[in-house]
Amino acid sequence: MARGAFPDSHPQHMGMPGMHGTVTAVAALQRSDLIISLGARFDDRVTGARDSFAPHAQVIHADIDPAEIGKNRVTAVGLVGDAQETIRQLINEFAARKAAGEAYDYSDFVERCNIMRERYPLGFDEPEDGSLSPQYVIQRLGEIVGSEAIYTSGVGQHQMWASQFIKYEQPNKWINSGGLGTMGYAVPAAMGAKVACPDQIVWAVDGDGCFQMTNQELATCAVEGIPIKVAIINNAALGMVRQWQTLFYSERYSSSQLPSMQVPDFVTLAQAYGCVGLRCDNPEDVDATIARAMEINDRPVVVDFRVHQDAMVWPMVPAGTSNDAIQYARDLAPNFGDDE
Repeated sequence: MARGAFPDSHPQHMGMPGMHGTVTAVAALQRSDLIISLGARFDDRVTGARDSFAPHAQVIHADIDPAEIGKNRVTAVGLVGDAQETIRQLINEFAARKAAGEAYDYSDFVERCNIMRERYPLGFDEPEDGSLSPQYVIQRLGEIVGSEAIYTSGVGQHQMWASQFIKYEQPNKWINSGGLGTMGYAVPAAMGAKVACPDQIVWAVDGDGCFQMTNQELATCAVEGIPIKVAIINNAALGMVRQWQTLFYSERYSSSQLPSMQVPDFVTLAQAYGCVGLRCDNPEDVDATIARAMEINDRPVVVDFRVHQDAMVWPMVPAGTSNDAIQYARDLAPNFGDDE
């Protein structure tokens, strides 16, 4: 949720934690002796099995809502108040202790994190059949459009990939429904963001399942002149459901695969709503398709990226397990004790 609050380019940025976070971020939390949490809920998608989360860490928990402090994790110090003022006071306290020679030297910890980051970077495998990789589409979208744009998303694999493979350098550039898990969020969120920030480029990164929840809002965008851009990561499936069925239910697919004949035709649907519809199913055409969408600013644009169906979101902490069990890829778990 807070992607961009701390820029990705900062050398101490270790990535997003949690079920689909980076190995480095998960390992750093697991090994910490102190966690300063600003407005986090310590939900199980971040902690994994709570009884094994950051077992040696004391927690300073800051939140504007006193009911959240200590609710899911034992807290050593609770700070109730606005995050901006809390951060300011924490910085002042740290600066005073550093000036007094009391600051702890944590360079060794940072170096170990850097080793882990080099060993387990975010990445993906290209499909062997030459079809379009969803991660590649989203990565190129972020690289071509840039970190100045606003990105929204629905819920599922495309949401995780958009949080992983787009670089965020500023706050309020990544908008999604977080723990609410609201399928269909991307298009109306993009519409609201574009109305609020008309001079900003706004891309909705959506799945083919999520898009069909709220695509009727394209009519509002076309009628009211709200030129959002939509990238549909179309794998003809409810991707995250299918991923879990593949990994944990012996490929017994139930209600997760959408019609293989591509119903509906998203290009025609976009045109019916008064939008521009584009399609891309070839890796060599990705850049040109994104560039074409960027040239159109007088109406909404919908791009149907037809991607490989079997792509999965990695890393992954299986539900209900310890964060120590994070898998870098299928059947490949890092050894947190082997990073010297």
